[in-house]
Amino acid sequence: NALKVIFGKSSCSEFSKEAYTAVVYHNRSPDFHEEIKVKLPATLTDHHHLLFTFYHVSCQQKQNTPLETPVGYTWIPMLQNGRLKTGQFCLPVSLEKPPQAYSVLSPEVPLPGMKWVDNHKGVFNVEVVAVSSIHTQDPYLDKFFALVNALDEHMFPVRIGDMRIMENNLENELKSSISALNSSQLEPVVRFLHLLLDKLILLVVRPPVIAGQIVNLGQASFEAMASIINRLHKNLEGNHDQHGRNNLLASYIYYVFRLPNTYPNSPSPGPGGLGGSVHYATMARSAVRPASLNLNRSRSLSNSNPDISGTPTSPDDEVRSIIGSKGLDRSNSWVNTGGPKAAPWGSNPSPSTESTQAMDRSCNRMSSHTETSSFLQTLTGRLPTKKLFHEELALQWVVCSGSVRESALQQAWFFFELMVKSMVHHLYFNDKLDAPRKSRFPERFMDDIAALVSTIASDIVSRFQKDTEMVERLNTSLAFFLNDLLSVMDRGFVFSLIKTCYKQVSSKLYSLPNPSVLVSLRLDFLRIICSHEHYVTLNLPCSLLTPPASPSPSVSSATSQSSGFSTNVQDQKIANMFELSVPFRQQHYLAGLVLTELALILDPDAEGLFGLHKKVINMVHNLLSSHDSDPRYSDPQIKARVAMLYLPLIGIIMETVPQLYDFTETHNQRGRPICIATDDYESESGSMISQTVAMAIAGTSVPQLTRPGSFLLTSTSGRQHTTFSAESSRSLLICLLWVLKNADETVLQKWFTDLSVLQLNRLLDLLYLCVSCFEYKGKKVFERMNSLTFKKSKDMRAKLEEAILGSIGARQEMVRRSRGQLERSPSGSAFGSQENLRWRKDMTHWRQNTEKLDKSRAEIEHEALIDGNLATEANLIILDTLEIVVQTVSVTESKESILGGVLKVLLHSMACNQSAVYLQHCFATQRALVSKFPELLFEEETEQCADLCLRLLRHCSSSISTIRSHASASLYLLMRQNFEIGNNFARVKMQVTMSLSSLVGTSQNFNEEFLRRSLKTILTYAEEDLELRETTFPDQVQDLVFNLHMILSDTVKMKEHQEDPEMLIDLMYRIAKGYQTSPDLRLTWLQNMAGKHSERSNHAEAAQCLVHSAALVAEYLSMLEDRKYLPVGCVTFQNISSNVLEESAVSDDVVSPDEEGICSGKYFTESGLVGLLEQAAASFSMAGMYEAVNEVYKVLIPIHEANRDAKKLSTIHGKLQEAFSKIVHQSTGWEVGNVLVS
Repeated sequence: NALKVIFGKSSCSEFSKEAYTAVVYHNRSPDFHEEIKVKLPATLTDHHHLLFTFYHVSCQQKQNTPLETPVGYTWIPMLQNGRLKTGQFCLPVSLEKPPQAYSVLSPEVPLPGMKWVDNHKGVFNVEVVAVSSIHTQDPYLDKFFALVNALDEHMFPVRIGDMRIMENNLENELKSSISALNSSQLEPVVRFLHLLLDKLILLVVRPPVIAGQIVNLGQASFEAMASIINRLHKNLEGNHDQHGRNNLLASYIYYVFRLPNTYPNSPSPGPGGLGGSVHYATMARSAVRPASLNLNRSRSLSNSNPDISGTPTSPDDEVRSIIGSKGLDRSNSWVNTGGPKAAPWGSNPSPSTESTQAMDRSCNRMSSHTETSSFLQTLTGRLPTKKLFHEELALQWVVCSGSVRESALQQAWFFFELMVKSMVHHLYFNDKLDAPRKSRFPERFMDDIAALVSTIASDIVSRFQKDTEMVERLNTSLAFFLNDLLSVMDRGFVFSLIKTCYKQVSSKLYSLPNPSVLVSLRLDFLRIICSHEHYVTLNLPCSLLTPPASPSPSVSSATSQSSGFSTNVQDQKIANMFELSVPFRQQHYLAGLVLTELALILDPDAEGLFGLHKKVINMVHNLLSSHDSDPRYSDPQIKARVAMLYLPLIGIIMETVPQLYDFTETHNQRGRPICIATDDYESESGSMISQTVAMAIAGTSVPQLTRPGSFLLTSTSGRQHTTFSAESSRSLLICLLWVLKNADETVLQKWFTDLSVLQLNRLLDLLYLCVSCFEYKGKKVFERMNSLTFKKSKDMRAKLEEAILGSIGARQEMVRRSRGQLERSPSGSAFGSQENLRWRKDMTHWRQNTEKLDKSRAEIEHEALIDGNLATEANLIILDTLEIVVQTVSVTESKESILGGVLKVLLHSMACNQSAVYLQHCFATQRALVSKFPELLFEEETEQCADLCLRLLRHCSSSISTIRSHASASLYLLMRQNFEIGNNFARVKMQVTMSLSSLVGTSQNFNEEFLRRSLKTILTYAEEDLELRETTFPDQVQDLVFNLHMILSDTVKMKEHQEDPEMLIDLMYRIAKGYQTSPDLRLTWLQNMAGKHSERSNHAEAAQCLVHSAALVAEYLSMLEDRKYLPVGCVTFQNISSNVLEESAVSDDVVSPDEEGICSGKYFTESGLVGLLEQAAASFSMAGMYEAVNEVYKVLIPIHEANRDAKKLSTIHGKLQEAFSKIVHQSTGWEVGNVLVS
């Protein structure tokens, strides 16, 4: 009865009953090299065997004799004691055909009456190799499965090999077989992993009844699982996902693991073989085997092979199982069922006591379970319920110790995920998903979880310095576990667990010299917990610290002046919303933790946490990004609620102002419009000529202050702050802008009312910095960056090739490096420098930039588009915030200083590259500000007025018509406002003329044609202004426009001689001479000349221009102020240059300095004069004209002496000493030269 199971060859049928070897010619001990493949039947019995028949083949056929004559027989039984027989065999060969029923015996057994070759010795060698998904071929696994199957089917005694195991001995054998699983080979364990874990879980959940006694195998099974999982993890290192989880184990949890069925006779929720036996808990053996046992045999696994009896999963079951694996609480309601106050904070006892309590409880619980069950058994003959896997798992984990605990900690993720899935399945299959969270799980289970989390947290805290890698994994696993628990358990309870972890870490932090590693772990922990899909809901964004009068504040209440001034109680509540106060942190628990971490790490006094700045800023940035892109929060009102969770962020970032990267510095290096009406954020003695000279102006090495004046308030503490990187600062400022954009305006307005002037100025400094940070760079910058990166990577690759190919030998390179002679790379950093490093990771650019380095044109354009959109959005948010600030402070007493700051930010944004959309809104805001507070611009912030004129004129020459029309309107209204205040607009006239001359002298991309069009528009406005038609206003505008046209004409000439520096300077001199009657404009053009000379390193000429400027200032200063120590006028400067008398104001047409708008620039002051003289001295010094340096300081010394400024005097005398020593040095050199010549 041969079966058709031998695979045929290519030309034959698929399966055949027999296979032949090749004929071996004239060889008494032949070797057969064939490999024969057999398909094993699904169900094997003791009768299945392989039969080998040996033939003698005749070469010459004789009469009446067949070609093939059988000469011997031997066989191999497939099963022996239930196990597959594999390996190498040396079989005896029978000369006679075997008798009936021979197959149950092995050929090694001498059958009576049979003849054997060589007296029954082994003569035929054969090897059998099995590839099976049913037969384990491992004695330890075989024994375990056989014993579990015997329990399943109640077949006693059990035969395993030569052993017979009786029921009374079954318990010991089962325990020993579970502990021996660790000795099994790895390959079969991997192949049968899912079944093995299922059976172990089944033993935990359903303690078997052996000889009428319940056998508790929970601990043994847990130990076996822990060791198997750890072993798999160590030996299959290449099979891990990005989180370090073994793929086999992860797929088991996700696809295979199902809770065994809840009641003995209910169908299993999972696939057939996983439901377990229904007879685990019966008292005695059943006489009739239930039908279900035919389906639930432990070896019936495969659904793909029709020969194997099994229960394929129905589609309904599949759907149910998928729902089960995903059965989380997905309610998107704002209201939280549990709430953070559900469990009292800090109610947990210490970990050690919890562990001992859990241990005691485990004993008591087991015994009480046994008593109850035995009592019920006597009544019903059956155990009522089974254990719940997650409860048993938590208990076993808490009470385990030693190597088992270590193994479980190593692979904590597996047990955590298993526990969570078991909990979700339990809720799903028992219809508890809609039950109140507090009643979902028993108290003892929650106690176990609390004890487990507490002990694991103490492990993290105590071992983070020794087992860094393991602790990182453990910390991440614990965080993901708590994240999952938030979906299924009472939230208040989970928050108490988070608090437990935090307490343990905090208590350790105080005693650590370098806490950065532990704080980094805590950040990872918090980041994972905050990635929960209902993170916003968990923070209770709807329960406000200050109850609003109405859910959506009305327009009238938002705009009314009185709403900013509320009762003290309400003010206190508003303050709580913007500070990390106790009420805030209690109400918005997770957001409070995030912001507390941010404040802690960004604190300049926090030692050793500098490396975590980027990490914590990225965490907040990513959270806000996720809220912004979440469709659930797209509604503006909901977004305002979300932003409310981050209001303290504004205060935190305001505290970090001195540490933020200074984006304004890079802005200044690219060159500002150089003019007398320069920005206020340059220092008082700031240079118009050259930014580099500016640093040495006052003879000190203090770098030039480039931030607004109020930055001085923040950085006077004397501490040396560590500055954040540009990337971190940018991310932090984006977070700030997101909160300002989405927060409720009325709430912001109330808070701004409570802020001091200093704090509001600090906020304005932040907005000023934001303008510089998000300035649009343009496509050319992206293209340049792209080419630089590509060039740098090519240079680095060339260096690497050079080192590899040996043109620089390793020894030679080492010698050069030790001498510090390694050449500097084009990127400006020494390749290896003097750091005694053979290789530096940060230099391998091509390794880090795995993507294509050279970006395509489309990518560059896309980047530029995104950058442009971001710049517009950021600036519009800044503008909205400025509007709120103006509304807030317009009714307060100290509005002047703050409105000045607002104007400063506004002007700075006009100076940067902006989109047309933004500029339209910006001009509208500027016009509103000027019309509301005209006295601010024309009486207090006069320099801001000059700056504003310059900005407006610059935009009047824009190539975009909408910008030109808005700028023209703003400029016209500025003149009109000034005229209305005093029936004269000399100041604006003066400032505009000065601004134009400055713009003409310095701006490269200045368009004369467009500016003429704008001036024509202004003239039209004046002519058509009905209200002022009868006044002198239109004529004055006409005069001004005529003057401006004249300046433009001079400019055209200058542009023609752009390439001829001498001619250009000559023209500038003529223009300056033309402004003899207008001191401010003459000063501007003298400054422009000095700037041009400095650019060409003509320091002596630049110095002379500066001396003329100082003489001009001195002349008018002597008319304004009668101070003895000041120079009398330009006569004082005669010793330096005889031409200086040109600056004397003696002619009839000289304007009186008392007239409004005349000599109002910042240089027509004592400090302005000092600044100009110091710059002149510096230029003379650079030119080597040391005698002139002395003459300049002769004018300066009396001023400083009168002010008793000892510091400045010491600096001046130091510089004089240098100048005189250089004169001496040069003259001695000259005398020696004379002697040699003679």
